[in-house]
Amino acid sequence: MKKRKIILRIIGGLVLVFIIVTAFNSFMVNSKQPSPKPTDIVIDEGKAVDHLSQAITFKTVSYQDRSKFDFAEFTKFISFLEESYPGVHEHLELEKINEYALIFKWKGADSTKNPIGLTSHYDVVPVLEGTEENWEHSPFSGTVENGKIWGRGTLDDKIGVIGILEAVEFLVNDNFKPSRDIYLMFGFDEEIGGDEGALAIVNTLKERGITFDFVLDEGGAIVENMVPGVDQPVGVVGVSEKGSATAQLSIEGSGGHSSQPKDKTNIGRIASAIAKLEDTQFKGDLRGPGEDLFEYVAPEMSFAMKYVFANKVIFEPIIEQILLQKPATAALIRTTIAPTIFQAGEQYNALPEKAAAIINHRLMPGDSLEDVKTFIEDTIEDEEIKVEISGSEASKVSSINGWEFKSIQQAARNVYNEAVIAPYLMFAGSDAKHYDSISNNTYRFLPVQITSEDLNRMHGTNEHISKDNFIQAIKFYAEIIKESNQ
Repeated sequence: MKKRKIILRIIGGLVLVFIIVTAFNSFMVNSKQPSPKPTDIVIDEGKAVDHLSQAITFKTVSYQDRSKFDFAEFTKFISFLEESYPGVHEHLELEKINEYALIFKWKGADSTKNPIGLTSHYDVVPVLEGTEENWEHSPFSGTVENGKIWGRGTLDDKIGVIGILEAVEFLVNDNFKPSRDIYLMFGFDEEIGGDEGALAIVNTLKERGITFDFVLDEGGAIVENMVPGVDQPVGVVGVSEKGSATAQLSIEGSGGHSSQPKDKTNIGRIASAIAKLEDTQFKGDLRGPGEDLFEYVAPEMSFAMKYVFANKVIFEPIIEQILLQKPATAALIRTTIAPTIFQAGEQYNALPEKAAAIINHRLMPGDSLEDVKTFIEDTIEDEEIKVEISGSEASKVSSINGWEFKSIQQAARNVYNEAVIAPYLMFAGSDAKHYDSISNNTYRFLPVQITSEDLNRMHGTNEHISKDNFIQAIKFYAEIIKESNQ
């Protein structure tokens, strides 16, 4: 009995120590958010809104079939920029790559410093045929109504092009002189990979030996109700983007009449393989940019959530299980599996001689294309199914410890005082990946405050942006130029 009491006292003491240590860790978590600085950027809002409205009217649509491009619209858009931004065209050097990709160089006072780059694209995705009448305002009207600007490109990504140019026009007219060279780089085919736009810009600058300290492209945004336990909007800056791989699973064998099927048909085996992959999944692991995100938002969380993340070493398995419950957070910590195409059969009563499936994977940094292929083969355990992989690896992970990320964070806080600005892993692709080879860091951030519904409108119906959001974006671009030229 006495021995049992001693054991209980020891256990009780250990529990008390555990509570004290973990609670202490929670109270020792300090905010990683810089204090906002007052901004003196004053934008002519009417003129800026009119410029974005006009920009939307040019049908600079990217098609997978490049023969469908209407390059007359691209030429008109470039002429519109020349007319709308006289200060930019007077003080910056303009070079055209492949006729439609634009490089503006703003010469700085100190040529020994590495330049910075701001990049966006002015091509847009097509409007899905048959959905035009679902738009409240015509997708290329640029209508301004009830405090909103409507049309394709208001979110992706003419807002970036026009926002950057508005900021630079303001700064040159305000006699701002950069301390380092600044490049503005605008692609025209990002929506289909950027090979003739961003990649061609990169190849040109690489030949000249240009290396950027950082390049900032579109990507994350300031999103409301994004992180459980955080009441403020969270601005996520992509420090890496996941790779995109296409896996094709295929099998060939005898077909025959459907009245005498084998126990395992070609369709059945491919279906079984997909089921095994979905049941198994890649292992979730809170690491890299995903882990960084929570380290930045944890200090702003309610105490219960802060307690968990402040003691991540103890609670990491629980955290990972929670994150795996929702697709958006699961994608943050694992390589994803998304079957998208199934190909088999031509007639209802004939067994197909071949069956195939296409699976899209978004790769975590650290997972290679070869890793994905090995995982698939080991999981499906069917040597007769051929597995072929193509695609791109995840981009490199940019620093969050240097002045480069801190400048972006500070600029965002100067404009959005209450937002929590944090690094994250971008799931989709962007032109930023092309700049990895000539930039020490590449970041992905569209400086607008949006909802989850707005995210669905980027390539969908009724794309629009509020006038206030657009003006805030301009102010951010002016602030990031100033912050990176201290």
